Parts: sequence; C-alpha cells; structure tokens
Amino acid sequence: MNAKVQNEIAKAGLWLVGFFILGLLAAFLGYILCKGLPVLNLHFIFGKSSDILAGGGVGSQLFNSFYMLFLSMAVSIPLALGAGIYLAEYARENRLTKCIRLSVESLATVPSIVLGLFGMIIFVNQLHLGFSILGGSLTLVLLNLPMLVRVTEESIRTVPHDYEEASLALGATKLQTVFKVILPSAMPGIITGITLTAGRALGETAILIFTAGTTVSRFLYDTDVMAGGETLAVHLWYLLSAGLVPDRDTIANGIGALLILTILVFNFLLVLPLKYFQRHSVGR
Repeated sequence: MNAKVQNEIAKAGLWLVGFFILGLLAAFLGYILCKGLPVLNLHFIFGKSSDILAGGGVGSQLFNSFYMLFLSMAVSIPLALGAGIYLAEYARENRLTKCIRLSVESLATVPSIVLGLFGMIIFVNQLHLGFSILGGSLTLVLLNLPMLVRVTEESIRTVPHDYEEASLALGATKLQTVFKVILPSAMPGIITGITLTAGRALGETAILIFTAGTTVSRFLYDTDVMAGGETLAVHLWYLLSAGLVPDRDTIANGIGALLILTILVFNFLLVLPLKYFQRHSVGR
C-alpha cells in the first residue's frame, strides 16, 4: 500500500469520526429540543414557578442563573486576568510560580460537588450567608478561576515576543505594553475561555444545591443577594428528584430546551464581538 492510499484512508477515517461526533450532537440536541420546544412560551419563560400546582414557569430560576453568573464572573475575570498576567509576564520561574501553577491545576481537577461542600462549610455555615445567591456566586468563583487563569496565561504566551520588544523599543513602559499591546492581541483566546467558563457555570448543579439552595424569592426578579438562588439546572434536578407538581416531566423538558437555547444564544452573543474585534484588529 503506497503513501497516497494510506493518506486517503486516514483522511476518510477522520471525516468519518467528525461526522459521527456531529451526528451524536445532532441526535442529542434534536431529542431535547423536540421534547422541550413545544413547552416554551412567554408564560413559561418569564412566569413564576409553582411547587404544587401545574402550569408554573421558570422566570425566577432563569433570572437567578444569569444573576449569579454575572456576580461570579465579575469577581473571577479581574482575578484571573491579574493572575494570568503575573504568571505570563512578571513571575520568574521559581518554586513560588510552580506552586501557584500546581495550585491552579489542582483546583481545576476538584469535583464540583467537593467545591459545593467547601462552599457550604465556609460561606453558608461559617460566614452565615445561608442558602443564598451570594453564597452560590462566591462558590462559583472557585469553579471559574482555574480555567480562566490558565486560558489567560496561555493566550498571553501565544502573543509573539516581537510585539513586546517593539513596544518597549518605542518607549512604552512594561505596564503600557501589557495593557495596550499584549492584552488586545491575546483577547480572542481570553474571550473564548470566558465563553467556555460561562457556559459551564450556567449548567452547574452540584455546587449550587449546597450553597444557593433549592428555593427562590417570593418576588419574581429579586436582586437581593441574600435571597434563595435556585437556578434552571438546580430546578430541573429538584423537579425530577423530589418535585410534587403533576406536570413536572413537561416542565423538565422545557427547562432542558431552555438551557440549551440559553447557552447557544449566550455563546453566539460573545462570538459576534470576538469576530468584530478580530476583524478590526487585523485592519489596524
């Protein structure tokens, strides 16, 4: 068998694997959307949930999902950017930096349920925050940080070193070079990491069961950080495990479809600015 035939066989195998993965994804999304899309309407998406009566909505849970995501990312992104910049640009290769990287990588491998137990002990019990939006958001920070730090550091390291040398040669300070040259060049990778982290946080369940609870405020869109913080994913778990509403299967199908659509739209809204940023960066 000559090299050309081997190349064609390998190419066909790779195409087959690619189509197989796409087929699995299409079957997965198609099944959930076919079951859940008929359930979605304005009352279901923005209405108030019910613990006993049929026909409830998921408005509070949807609001809590994005509210906690916003709070957790507002804390995670500045910390991750600072840590990534330090590790990539300022830190020397010594025991301290090795210890920091090891700690970040170790934190990334911790199961989410363990982080949830840690958050319950520290934030819920020790700091007396109770099952609240604030406790859930602070625990989500622990989930977000490892990926964001690593993505930020690796994105900065992919920027050609010539950019930094040229900036310094023109008289810019190290800080000016980092914020005006290196970070803009690394921003596409950083935004991709933020998108992946946000999608993971939106679908998180184990952490929030132990820290944000399985209840919501009696007000539909309550911004009180001490209110109950049940999210869409937690509500889905609760319905199928201990829910008493007679139409819990229907609501669960609707939540599944809404979660998928929410994550897809959220990723799409982040990808558009990324493409715009990349196009204008190339133009400059």
